[in-house]
Amino acid sequence: MGALSSRMSWNRVEEPGAPEREEEAEEVAVAAIEEGEESEEARPTTSQGRHKRKTGPGRQLTKAPCGKRAKDSLGSVYETLFLRGEGSDVQIRALGEEWNLHKVNLCQSGYFASMFSGAWRETTMTTVELQMPDENIDCEALHEALGSLYRDSVLIPRGRVVPMLATASMLQLDELIEQCREIMKDTVNVQTVCSYYYSAECYGLQDIRAMCLQWLLDNLMTRHNEELLREVSLDLMKEVIASSELFVMEVEMDVYTMLKKWMFLQLQPTWRGPHRDLLPDADSWFAGSRQESEGTAFLETEQGRAFVPVFQQLRLACIISDLPSARIIDQDALIPATWLSPVYKEQWLALLRAEQTRELGPTDVCVSDLQRTSMRCGGRLYRDEQCSWRWAGFNFGWDLAVYYANRRIIFKHSALNKSGGLAVSLLGQRKVAFRLRLASLDRAGRAILRRETEYQVLSLGKDEELEVVNLENEHVVFPIYVTCSFLYLPREGRFPE
Repeated sequence: MGALSSRMSWNRVEEPGAPEREEEAEEVAVAAIEEGEESEEARPTTSQGRHKRKTGPGRQLTKAPCGKRAKDSLGSVYETLFLRGEGSDVQIRALGEEWNLHKVNLCQSGYFASMFSGAWRETTMTTVELQMPDENIDCEALHEALGSLYRDSVLIPRGRVVPMLATASMLQLDELIEQCREIMKDTVNVQTVCSYYYSAECYGLQDIRAMCLQWLLDNLMTRHNEELLREVSLDLMKEVIASSELFVMEVEMDVYTMLKKWMFLQLQPTWRGPHRDLLPDADSWFAGSRQESEGTAFLETEQGRAFVPVFQQLRLACIISDLPSARIIDQDALIPATWLSPVYKEQWLALLRAEQTRELGPTDVCVSDLQRTSMRCGGRLYRDEQCSWRWAGFNFGWDLAVYYANRRIIFKHSALNKSGGLAVSLLGQRKVAFRLRLASLDRAGRAILRRETEYQVLSLGKDEELEVVNLENEHVVFPIYVTCSFLYLPREGRFPE
């Protein structure tokens, strides 16, 4: 595949004799017009892609006219040369169909320009058989792509953008690729995001790939959609879960629960039922598997090994710090004990550090630690009214609460632990490294508003509070999704004295 061009014009391939062939093509078209060929409006439809064009989602792109398209405003060049094949000097065969075409037109494609020049055997052939190694290319898309070489505009319906992108990429039609890119930018949603991501990755549209990945980071946990979970591949899910940009709703345990549902749907793709039944059915299925494997952790079984790289992205230390969550992890027996034992040891030693060394917390920001090991948690603001969050789990003596009031988000270090825990640090001052992000999403899942703080260290005394985000002058659309990353103790290679 050739390099993609962002210009809105054709990349012409000049070769010896090309101007003469253009003149010949124009003479054929003019002669056909003078003989009274049918107009575009009277054009019959056939099964070979000669369909009446439907209006609907899609984008029309106008090409700069060139010599052989001088009469294209009447539709006669497309009708005469492409559909009827007048004056054809080469026949293209593919996917069980035939097209009588013209090398001068085909050479606008980088693919055909290379084929018909130099020492290739196809240079002198009058019939060319095309092999289609890409299953995304179908006959309709190939017909439209070839026809685009004979007219000034192409209308691509939203539902046809992936086959058209695949075909345009093979034929190296830069302008058609750009048109597909623009359509994909405008139509990323829960139904299209995965297919667009895989296509963008396959055909080199890095900006579309990044856009789809960001959509998944924003939406995978903010909306519950079984069809979306079915479409997310192992590699894609690994990338999403590992990312520090994932919008985690509630706590890390909810990431685990989502992965359990996703793994069940990957293994049982025919499952159908109401959303409320998905988790119980998944638990029941994994319990049956556990009995069959005589208690072997599922990720150590033959079926489960493929999912190991995904579950390795979980921040287990943030899960086992909450007793109910730790009990579920033990009961599910999806995760091997060999994964959990070092985490329990690490968390116990961290507890002793917090209790016996009177450590205040991080003194500076270590971005890699925050991105890889911080506690991820979040919540929803459904409407513009006062709200607060405290997340379950042992937080090393911190009772750090997040408040929303008067369009401000505030962190507060409470002197009394009102969240139900027993351990409250008696230290007058505590520090925590954090980052806060928020987003408001439209119905398609695209961000209307996005705000975030830098990675930073927060120092608070007892009952002290700090305004972190102010939305007073922002146009806010609810709900708003808020996600935080907290690091209470720095990772150390030795114990402090």
